[in-house]
Amino acid sequence: MPAAAETSSPSSEGVVTDAPGGADAPGGADAVPETAAPPRRPTALERQLERYLRHLTIERGRSPHTVAAYRRDLAPFLAELGEGSATELLTASAISAHSLRLRERVPQPAASSLARILSSIRGFARFLVDEGLLDDDPARDVPAPKLPSRLPKALSYDQVERLLAATEGEDPVRMRDRALLELLYATGARVSEAVGLDLDDLLGGDPDGGAADAVRLFGKGGKQRLVPVGSMARAAIEAYLVRARPELARQGAATPALFLGARGARVSRQSAWLIIRAAAERAELDVDLSPHSLRHSFATHLLERGADVRVVQELLGHANVATTQIYTMVTADTLREAYLVAHPRAR
Repeated sequence: MPAAAETSSPSSEGVVTDAPGGADAPGGADAVPETAAPPRRPTALERQLERYLRHLTIERGRSPHTVAAYRRDLAPFLAELGEGSATELLTASAISAHSLRLRERVPQPAASSLARILSSIRGFARFLVDEGLLDDDPARDVPAPKLPSRLPKALSYDQVERLLAATEGEDPVRMRDRALLELLYATGARVSEAVGLDLDDLLGGDPDGGAADAVRLFGKGGKQRLVPVGSMARAAIEAYLVRARPELARQGAATPALFLGARGARVSRQSAWLIIRAAAERAELDVDLSPHSLRHSFATHLLERGADVRVVQELLGHANVATTQIYTMVTADTLREAYLVAHPRAR
């Protein structure tokens, strides 16, 4: 093989000089090759973090998404603490100092993010107490940031109708979108629960092959609940299963997922949120939507029509009825507005 041509440049005196990278240049023949720094050994607390994350996964049944969120919240804090025992390092003052540093960031994290991080630290501290590595929870007396009182925003009946109508169409993707949104509104499912459905989570149906009249949803902590499916959602799901899903399934490897993307794989949470936003844009809804908008609307509309709050709690999969009672405040606001408008002596 011919040798590579040497790069040179004539100087003003006509003398050939070596190009950068020669033997005398940095990194040349006489340079000592750099060695990569050895990876940092995890500290004792970081090793306990791995045990805690395994505990969340195996014993508590937390989803990979939730476990990853705990890691993001806890890893920077534990790296700050350095090497030492939990008793020495994981103190109330260390937790307060970490919270203060977070609040001083630009831009400042939202209060909800700060509260979530503190909650993650508290959960880790309680785990260490249970494991005998701490005598008590140092995070117990650290005040949480004050959160603004925010009521869930529900769509009106008309807005829900317009949103669902914006998914009408005969192509497989539109039929899938219609089935997904109908299911979200019919069951109050979280987006993650809906996209996590498999075909065998559709339950019931008539013997002639009609669509399921209930779905099995897997909520937080892997808890299962059965939720009925109304007639309009059943029709949309049946149309999707018969006329759209087979075509989407041919685009990829076999999967038990109910809702498939254009390449035949399970629809992700992010894709489902984009589907909702796209439908809202087509419907020209001038409202702030969130991935939970249809879930909020499901709960609010049930309560407005007289459903018992305990029943709604079961349908939503709330562990505590107090969480569901937030929606009663929404309906009370609606009633108050109607009263002020309609009653002749209200103002």
